[in-house]
Amino acid sequence: MPIFDKLVSSTIMHTPGPIVHLFARNYIAGKTLDDAVQACKKLNAQGALGTIDILGEFITRREESDTFRNHCLSILDAIAAHDLDANLSLKPTQMGLELDKQLALDNIQAIVQHAKELGNFVRIDMEDTPSTDATLDIYRCLRTEFPGHVGTVLQAYLHRTSDDIEQLSDAPLNLRLCKGIYNEPRTLAWKQYDVINRSFTVALEQLFKHKAYVGIATHDTRLVFEALRLIREYGLKRDDYEFQMLLGVDEELRQMLLDGGHRLRVYIPYGEAWLPYSRRRLKENPSIARHAVRQMLGLH
Repeated sequence: MPIFDKLVSSTIMHTPGPIVHLFARNYIAGKTLDDAVQACKKLNAQGALGTIDILGEFITRREESDTFRNHCLSILDAIAAHDLDANLSLKPTQMGLELDKQLALDNIQAIVQHAKELGNFVRIDMEDTPSTDATLDIYRCLRTEFPGHVGTVLQAYLHRTSDDIEQLSDAPLNLRLCKGIYNEPRTLAWKQYDVINRSFTVALEQLFKHKAYVGIATHDTRLVFEALRLIREYGLKRDDYEFQMLLGVDEELRQMLLDGGHRLRVYIPYGEAWLPYSRRRLKENPSIARHAVRQMLGLH
C-alpha cells in the first residue's frame, strides 16, 4: 500500500470533519432526497442503474426508526415519480435492529411491501458482525413473503461467508457480494488483502454455481477481471448479474464496464449523517482521498 494510502487509513477516523468533507464531497449526492434524485438521473442518462440510500445507522431511540422508515418509503415514491431506474438500499440498524429485532423486521417488511406495490426492490445492507445473523434471518423471512423484491449482502472477508451461501441456497438468491468494511477481529474476518480477494472470487463462483443473482460490488480491477472470467466461464447473460460501484469512485472503470455491455448499479448515498460513512469509506479505500487531492491540484 502506498505511503499516502497508509497515512489516510491510519488517521481518517480522527481527522476533523471539514477536512474529511474535502475528500468525500464527490462521493455523497448531497443532504436531500432531491440531491439523490438528480444524481440518479445523471447516472441513468449514462446507462447506469442506481440504488439510493439515506445515510444513518445504529439508532438509539425507537422514534428514529419511524423517521428512517418514512425516509425509505419516500425514496421509493420518488423513484416511481421520477421514473428512475433505481432501487432502495437500507441498513437494519437504522430500522431499529439493535433495539428490537421485531421492530426492525416490521419496519423493513412495510418498506418491502411498498416496494412490491411499486414494482421495485429493496437491498438490506450488511453491517458489523453482531448484526449478521439477525440480518440474514430478516432476509430469509422476507424473501419468502416477497420473492423478487428483496435481497441482502454478504461480505467476502468474513470466515462464515461460504457457509452462509450454502445455508441460504435453499431458495433463489439475490445477493450483493462485497469485500467488507467494518473492523472485525481476526477470529471472524480475513485481514490480508490477497486472502480477501481470493475469498471474494471463491464466494462469487460459489454463488454462480447456485444460480444466484449477484451484485458484484468492487472497484478492484483484479476482482473485476476474475468476475468477467467467471461470467464467461458460466455462460451468464447480461440480466443474470450486475456490477456495483460507489458514487464517484473509479468512473473510468465504471464506463469501461458499461461500454462492455454489463449492467452496473451505482450506490447513491445522501443525508446529514455523511461523516461516519465517509470516514469508513476512506479508511477502506484511501485511493479516494488520493484521487481527490489530484483533482484539487489539477492533476489527471
